[in-house]
Amino acid sequence: MRVLVRVLLNGIAIIVAAYFVPGLSLAGPGTALIAGFILGVVNALVRPILLVLTFPLTLVTLGLFIFVVNALCFGLTAAVVPGFAVAGFWSMLFGALVVSVVSWILNGLLLDPIDRQDAARPKGRG
Repeated sequence: MRVLVRVLLNGIAIIVAAYFVPGLSLAGPGTALIAGFILGVVNALVRPILLVLTFPLTLVTLGLFIFVVNALCFGLTAAVVPGFAVAGFWSMLFGALVVSVVSWILNGLLLDPIDRQDAARPKGRG
């Protein structure tokens, strides 16, 4: 259930990014949901590998290169999902930034209260 909520929130974040960032185009809400799912998979599988490979650059730039890694993951998602297009590097960078911020806010507003309710429930004896 939580995975579906996260995919939905990622889809909403991608819709917001497509609305505000010039150079991002989205065919529709179904495409946004597919892109949200693929972005989650890319962030889970590809991003850690990229972070390890680019660690020296990240260290030299005091962590700013992570924005480039996020943009590359966002661009990879756009390359895989039909109906979701990114015009160039700056659109990838700003799109990834908007998706990160919107997703963070939505997760904080909608999923954190669920986590707090689960933490407040007494655990069974074991």
